[in-house]
Amino acid sequence: MPTKRYSKDFGKKAFGIQIKPVMAKANFGNYSVTERMSASFNDFSERFGGKVFLVYSLDSEISNAEVLPKIKTEIERLSRL
Repeated sequence: MPTKRYSKDFGKKAFGIQIKPVMAKANFGNYSVTERMSASFNDFSERFGGKVFLVYSLDSEISNAEVLPKIKTEIERLSRL
C-alpha cells in the first residue's frame, strides 16, 4: 500500500495527513519518521499554517489512534483562525 496524502483547507490555512502502512513504520528502523520528513513537514506548516500528521494503517484500521485527538485539536485551532 503506497503512502496516501490528504489535506483539508480552512481558507488560506490547511493541515495534512499522510496515511502509511504499518510496514512503513518498521522499515525506518531506528530513524524517526518525523526527523526524516521534518523538512517537508516544516515547509507545509510554513506555507499553510497547519501541522502534518502521520496515520499508520493496518488492515484498513488506524494503528496509532492516539493521533486522532491531535488531529481534532488542529482542526479546532485552524477553524478559529
